[in-house]
Amino acid sequence: MSFTQDAWASITGIYQDILDHPFNRELGEGTLKEERFQFYMKQDSLYLEDFARALAIAASKAPTPDDIVLLLDFSKGAIVAERSLHQFYFDFFKIQLDAEREPGCFTYTKFLLSTASHESYEVGIAALLPCFWIYREVGLHIHKNAKPDNTYQNWIDMYSSPEFSAVVDQAIDLTDRVAEGVNAPTREAMMDAFIKSTQLEWMFWDCAYHMRTWASASLHSS
Repeated sequence: MSFTQDAWASITGIYQDILDHPFNRELGEGTLKEERFQFYMKQDSLYLEDFARALAIAASKAPTPDDIVLLLDFSKGAIVAERSLHQFYFDFFKIQLDAEREPGCFTYTKFLLSTASHESYEVGIAALLPCFWIYREVGLHIHKNAKPDNTYQNWIDMYSSPEFSAVVDQAIDLTDRVAEGVNAPTREAMMDAFIKSTQLEWMFWDCAYHMRTWASASLHSS
């Protein structure tokens, strides 16, 4: 099997937990509380800034001009295409980006930036893939099961769209090409990074659902 086939097989339990998470179930049902979605959108906006930076770092390590361009296109897409979705909901809910990176966002983005910067190119690529792939699969799952007249339909349409799916296919193909011929320790490190990012995807949604902040974290620890 290819690296990505092995990688997906390794996270089927986590992926099911993501599908079953109340954030995604309620989003599909249209019953997710607006304040939870608003918290998520603000954190996601901040996340995408750092995700774009991590992709640019990966691009700086890419061995071929074509892959440099591909990764920079991914980076640009994270800012331009997805930011338009955020702006739609900021305008819809009459809110603005007035937040800092809370624990779920902070932990995930620091992992991606650190991995892209300090680990090998191959490991960095593996760490970046779940954000693409998980979102497509969640988007497609919710799209099939979503209730009509859903407040969050624009979000669902974005991540279930053929255009987004084509980008994800490119990211999967890139990861498989990068994994070809790597030694066993590098492949294992790639797998570990892929799994960790998938776990952090779940944590991001969980923190959004519970609206976890640094302040609430300090309250729990006292």
